[in-house]
Amino acid sequence: MQNFEIFLIKNLPISKSIHPTYEDALQNMLVAGGKRFRPALLLGVVNTYNPLLEEGAMHAAYAIELLHTYSLIHDDLPAMDNSPLRRGNPTLHVVYDEVTAILVGDALNTYAFEVLSNAPFSDYTRVQLIKELASNGGLNGMVLGQAMDCYFENKPLNIEEIKLLHTNKTAKLIAASLKMGAIIVGKEDLGEKLYDFGIKLGLLFQIQDDILDVTQSSEEAGKLTNNDEEKNSFVTILGLEKALSEANILADALLEEMNGFDESLKNELSSLLVKYINRHKLEETLV
Repeated sequence: MQNFEIFLIKNLPISKSIHPTYEDALQNMLVAGGKRFRPALLLGVVNTYNPLLEEGAMHAAYAIELLHTYSLIHDDLPAMDNSPLRRGNPTLHVVYDEVTAILVGDALNTYAFEVLSNAPFSDYTRVQLIKELASNGGLNGMVLGQAMDCYFENKPLNIEEIKLLHTNKTAKLIAASLKMGAIIVGKEDLGEKLYDFGIKLGLLFQIQDDILDVTQSSEEAGKLTNNDEEKNSFVTILGLEKALSEANILADALLEEMNGFDESLKNELSSLLVKYINRHKLEETLV
């Protein structure tokens, strides 16, 4: 991911204004790092089938990271999770103020589509990528999931409803990352299969996050932990032991499905996927 980090630094959002902190605030969360998991998925698919398109694909990977970062900024706001820590650093509303954090989130959201609209692809490919990111990150995807998450605080849901919530809030953007990689290399049929795989991967990712929320300290996680007692998390509804069991079942199914990928795709993605698919296993030994 070194090439992606270089691309990100070269393309940080820059404002032309008299505002004393706006530009720093725009860049704060992006340069703080993060997993870069979603960009890595997209670039992994592209590098499997046409590595010559990697430079162009950086625009799409960056757009996904911009949209994801905006969602984290808004998720941490006092009106939502009211979290003081993200990626090991104070959150934007703590460093600056709540208004700045809201507006920076808005700016990164729209900048994601500006970056994507300037990607060096055909008009058809750009439109398909914009559509995919918007539909999975917007009103019928991540934003819908966030709305359900906030509305149903202190209102316990059943397990199928929780899966629906987190399919929207977390899984769809992960699934879109894989599908967008396939769109770039002209393999849209593969994109549908990878999207379905990504939904399951995203649900596992959320179960793992819920597990880590109760098994890690804030320092270890880089964000506030033990903060989901009022939320419909997999741990609050199922309990830690059953959540770990659900994670194991889903992890095993994903590993089996990954082994059915064509050899080149499996070789490209396996090191990244195995790492994340198994990231809850250490916590299981502590229960």
